[in-house]
Amino acid sequence: MQIVRTTYLSLGSNLGNKLEILQQAVDLIAKNIGSIAKISTVYKTESWGFKSADFYNICIQVFTSLNPEDLLKSIHEIEFSLGRTQDLSTKYNARSIDIDVLLFDDEIIFSKELIVPHKNMLKRKFVMVPLAEIAPNLIHPIEKKRIQTCLSNCTDNGKIENTYLKLKRPISISEKYNYIAIEGNIGAGKTTLTNMIAEDFNAKIILERFADNPFLPKFYEDKERYAFPLEMSFLADRYRQLSDDLAQFDLFKNFIVSDYYIFKSLIFAQVTLPKDEYFLYRRMFDIMYKEISKPDLYIYLYQETPRLIENIKKRGRDYEQNIAPEYLDKIHKGYSTFIKTEENLNTLIIDVSKKDFVRNKEDYKEVIELIKNA
Repeated sequence: MQIVRTTYLSLGSNLGNKLEILQQAVDLIAKNIGSIAKISTVYKTESWGFKSADFYNICIQVFTSLNPEDLLKSIHEIEFSLGRTQDLSTKYNARSIDIDVLLFDDEIIFSKELIVPHKNMLKRKFVMVPLAEIAPNLIHPIEKKRIQTCLSNCTDNGKIENTYLKLKRPISISEKYNYIAIEGNIGAGKTTLTNMIAEDFNAKIILERFADNPFLPKFYEDKERYAFPLEMSFLADRYRQLSDDLAQFDLFKNFIVSDYYIFKSLIFAQVTLPKDEYFLYRRMFDIMYKEISKPDLYIYLYQETPRLIENIKKRGRDYEQNIAPEYLDKIHKGYSTFIKTEENLNTLIIDVSKKDFVRNKEDYKEVIELIKNA
């Protein structure tokens, strides 16, 4: 699980549609840096150190897993994307967006690229007023005083006005959902994505315990003989695992992400079992299914069959190497039928056939945005 630190950022704009630019910056920070916990109201302030149009200023609280160097790099990329050009001079000037790191936990940082706490923050009301709005009791690491006290001691006489305008705070997936289930065909990447989301959003994780099933290697050698004990053992194990873990979720209200949903059992049973065995299996499944909590979001990762075969070969599980494309096609059809007929699930289908969310950071961000907006 990643270490998440708290940082406070100051944002300002005095060019173009200032309010829209600030909102875009906030959205990009949420996408590229971390979840935003608090946003101050928008303050209108006179330009500081030079004559120009008035600024709109805000302060935000952000939870991030980035280190200070990567945080600063991401900030510069966001500024550039919003029209901020590099200025090598030391003079103040108008700008579409300006983002400064004020505080990073209680750390004191002195480097060529970054000084934290920001060396001028205590002198500027356009920083201290919005910061005191969202964190009045925060202790300044050097002054050892509350931010509200630091504001009272600020000698800046610049005019500052609360516009009472409010920006929209982006909601992270850990706030929007309590329980997400991620499914897909064999080799679609569901476990990998589940692990990545759990790592980035500090989620409790539920992973299928397929490696502990003694019938799985035997099934791939003799499907007719071992299909029924395999599916029954999977069903029992999935039911027990989800019942135990989701009961804790009901108690503690944690964010949970799993790499399977119990309906997976029925889909695979439809493919592997003859009709008479399937009808018996279905009776047991229906009893268990009624007792399992439904996910807030059910995600199906669609992956084209040739790439599934490629992924299966790459991960190198001996008992999977002879899986036929026709078998994978049947599984996909089973999922497709389930998704079309199960109306009580909030379902999101993500086509990852042309994506590499493991190696390509932008592909991963795109997947996360799809989940946020589902």
